[in-house]
Amino acid sequence: MTQLDDRNFIVIIKGAGDLASGVAVRLYRCGFRLVMTEIPHPLMVRRTVSFGEAVCDGVTQVEGIQAVRVDDCLQARKIIADGKIPILVDPKAACLNELHPAVLVDAIMAKINTGTKIEDAPLVIALGPGFTAGVDCHAVVETNRGHHLGRVIEHGSAEPDTGQPGEVGGKSTERLLRAPVSGVVEAHAAIGDRVTEGQVVAHVGDAEVRAQTSGVLRGMIRSGVQVDAGTKIGDVDPRAEVSYCFEVSEKSLAIAGGVLEAIFAFQHKK
Repeated sequence: MTQLDDRNFIVIIKGAGDLASGVAVRLYRCGFRLVMTEIPHPLMVRRTVSFGEAVCDGVTQVEGIQAVRVDDCLQARKIIADGKIPILVDPKAACLNELHPAVLVDAIMAKINTGTKIEDAPLVIALGPGFTAGVDCHAVVETNRGHHLGRVIEHGSAEPDTGQPGEVGGKSTERLLRAPVSGVVEAHAAIGDRVTEGQVVAHVGDAEVRAQTSGVLRGMIRSGVQVDAGTKIGDVDPRAEVSYCFEVSEKSLAIAGGVLEAIFAFQHKK
């Protein structure tokens, strides 16, 4: 594994949603050179803190850090040299073969392994359930809220997916907005808006989506996106603090701390 100060030391992060972006923010601030990959039509909800927004907008920023969509690995290297984070539309992470990263972080959060292998990089780190440290990655970082959030697992797996969202401001399932049917999303409120319980905040096709609790709309999927019934399309924060909509969450930062620990621990062992 190359050293941290080596110009060829690149970290590839698969996924560019809010948790992946939290990892990217912390690694970027520590001086790491990053490349992030995404799918062509991301289903991100917390878009104001997701570098994956660059897929649609071309350029975006999270907490003052800029990300730029690029078309190939050559452009990615130029964007890194400019002090920004390149975003590649690369669902299969084919860029691994060209960029030869020192570290690969699977932050797709699919709850299953969608193709990551322990041989993909000298150090492979995976977030959450669906992976086994020592089998398909070198380390797993716990993503479930609670006592073990952000812990590095070197043998075994993260806690299984409960299917239940973590509690925020005393609310759990009621803070989420889900598509009642399959169809195209049309949002009627913007991220950062204050909403009240029962308010219609979106339509999916002809079906209404109402807030189940009052608070601030912390996340909302892009209008015009086709979703399946049951897909998470929004998130109401009952704490009602608007600034939280535009800052990396405490959960993301805890997970990012685990990724940093895994990287530095691996370097120390070399």
